[in-house]
Amino acid sequence: MEIPHALRLLLPCPRWALRPLCRAAPLSTSVALSSSAALASPPAFFRAASCNFCSGVLFRDGSNRSVKVRGGGAMNVVGEAGVTQRREKLLMLGIESSCDDTAAAVVTGDGKILSEVVSSQADLLVQYGGVVPKMAQERHQQVIDKVVSQALFKAGISELDISAVAVTIGPGLSLCLQVGVKKARMISRMHRLPWIGVHHMEAHALVARLIDKELDFPFLVLLISGGHNLLLLAQNVGQYIQLGTTVDDAIGEAFDKTARMLGLDLKKGGGPALEELALEGDPYSVNFSVPMRNHRDCNFSYAGLKTQVQLAVESRNIKVGKMPLLTAEVDDHQAWADIAASFQRVAILHLEEKCDRAVEWAQAISSSVKCLVVSGGVASNKVVRRRLGQVAEKHQLRLVCPPPWLCTDNGVMVAWAGLEHFHLGRFEPPPPIGEPEDVQIDIRPRWQLGDIYEGGLSSARSIKKARIHPSLTAEVRTRFQAL
Repeated sequence: MEIPHALRLLLPCPRWALRPLCRAAPLSTSVALSSSAALASPPAFFRAASCNFCSGVLFRDGSNRSVKVRGGGAMNVVGEAGVTQRREKLLMLGIESSCDDTAAAVVTGDGKILSEVVSSQADLLVQYGGVVPKMAQERHQQVIDKVVSQALFKAGISELDISAVAVTIGPGLSLCLQVGVKKARMISRMHRLPWIGVHHMEAHALVARLIDKELDFPFLVLLISGGHNLLLLAQNVGQYIQLGTTVDDAIGEAFDKTARMLGLDLKKGGGPALEELALEGDPYSVNFSVPMRNHRDCNFSYAGLKTQVQLAVESRNIKVGKMPLLTAEVDDHQAWADIAASFQRVAILHLEEKCDRAVEWAQAISSSVKCLVVSGGVASNKVVRRRLGQVAEKHQLRLVCPPPWLCTDNGVMVAWAGLEHFHLGRFEPPPPIGEPEDVQIDIRPRWQLGDIYEGGLSSARSIKKARIHPSLTAEVRTRFQAL
């Protein structure tokens, strides 16, 4: 392996001292490490060089410990820190527990999905009428070991074969995030593996590049889920400009609460249940107003639309919540369907109008934007896909939507986002061997993804700004700019 920097440090191959040992390398073997990486990168960031005996990659962290990424080989250069990997041999374990689904998956470095396991909490959603953080945390704790084990078993591997671990560290519910992060850190610590803390919304955005290998930066992305509405210009991995967000509620939350107000069966999820009912209704029967039409920005608001739905339900004296939809009176059933269809039409029209403006803004920033990516749980809605496809066609953009099973929360997107960063040399060392179980871990319940576009600042009610951490984009810019 040729090191691109002139000054080098000689380090003894550490594989004789770590499990599993590099039995091919004599104790006197030395490998080269770029000194510029050692000087420029943060203490917690791994530096690397290749081992000529075991075709792997050796990493040394700020504590002077060394580990090897399994499945290596000096084929493709990763970043500029001397890290080399044979991508197809990399095995990334992805773990997701940010809200109400426990998921794990194994994905290869070149994007082959070896396994995917999801444990749903649909029964708790029905029982409590929504996500209760403490109940969700307890369910995550009950199933996390089984979910990870099943993902490894389906992939035909064990923890000994993993190259690195990726896990969602935010945004999400604090109690739920802790479960996945603790599991990932335990695996990393036990097997001395690098690990990657993943931004949940970036994972939703980047999974489009897993299913469409021709999707290059920059591209416009709309992320729509139960907790988020985001319009972003994706400039590179870890580099985003936020064009718009929600000033109050997200579209997924509005779908769920409308489904609950109509007394729908939430076992399949509020969004899918409402989408199915809307097929039977007249989308123009209820004259709901489109939110924020007087605001010339790309921000969203769904709180007012939810209130309009509640008033419509009350004014029609609809009997909800006590009888199954199939046994409801004909008039009530049709009233439910009409409200569902009218709500869905206006909710999606709000997306269309904001996306239309966002395309103009994105192309003004970068004329090379050619694709619109729509991802997140609500992107599974067929009407959303069809109508946003019309927006893309209007602006001569290509619409890219992950398949529905990759739009909802899953481990595949976390593993792939981890790989995207790993290939650029962005990852963390394994936790110390003696780390106590009650150690304070890095989770980020509120974590902005990109820099806010100046024209995207809202003149509507104040957007919640309280946060502890800088945006992912700001962190990448300051932490890894020297690499």
